[in-house]
Amino acid sequence: MIKSMTGFGRCEAVTDECKISVEIKAVNHRYLDLSIKMPKKFNYFEAAMRTLLKDYIQRGKVDVFITYENYTEEKVDLKYNSSLAAEYMQSFEKMAEQFGIENDVKVSVLSRCPEVLTMEQEPENEEHLWSLLEPVFKKAAENFVETRIREGENLKADLLGKLDYMLTMVDFIEEHSPKVLEDYKKKLEDKVREMLRTTTIDESRILTEVTIFADKICVDEETVRLRSHIEGMRKELLAGGGVGRKLDFIAQEMNRESNTILSKSNDLEISDRAIILKTEIEKVREQIQNIE
Repeated sequence: MIKSMTGFGRCEAVTDECKISVEIKAVNHRYLDLSIKMPKKFNYFEAAMRTLLKDYIQRGKVDVFITYENYTEEKVDLKYNSSLAAEYMQSFEKMAEQFGIENDVKVSVLSRCPEVLTMEQEPENEEHLWSLLEPVFKKAAENFVETRIREGENLKADLLGKLDYMLTMVDFIEEHSPKVLEDYKKKLEDKVREMLRTTTIDESRILTEVTIFADKICVDEETVRLRSHIEGMRKELLAGGGVGRKLDFIAQEMNRESNTILSKSNDLEISDRAIILKTEIEKVREQIQNIE
């Protein structure tokens, strides 16, 4: 199947414990460029998330957004630093003795001294946290890929239609080219007769001139290669997979052949078809930039 490089996927899970949501969106890019924005508590899983995404995405500028709401009370421990409290009390007593004042320090005052009482959050259970995040992350990635596939199928249908139209232009050029030679030969004969004012002309000389002209305007090789490139692109589209780069290369070759046909042509109708070919090839190249 063909996948577009643009896509969007989202998944959200709500439990009694928390709410986790994951959004993934992407636009065109030559390579895979991942950016993940998430709460700090998920930083530990970044490598795992990047590895997981590579199973779903080959190319594109991908932005991932993760939000987390904790519905439970934060688990914290209250720590009492008794040795530090003793040092504070010793200092207060020395101050009282030095200045001859009453030491009126109470527990409430001592407890407010820096680092005597501290709150420490219990460490996260990483295995449990990943068990909550992973299924949401995978489902968002699956939804993301589904939108890419839908858009990719639309791109494929559009490109196949353009290729069919291009083939009709190639057919016309191949069918019309011999007529150009016949017309040139007739015009040449008429011109020679007019110059000589006689019906007797040198057929061998006429054939030589026609042969030279035919060599200059012959586009048989170009149309054969162009037809081959069109069929090759069709084959790749139908085969599917990550064919974006390959299709881009084929489109460049198609453009080269159409340029040569246009440069060789001295016939208005063939030139018109060659211009149409170039226009369609450019449209194809633009669409290919959206394919993974």
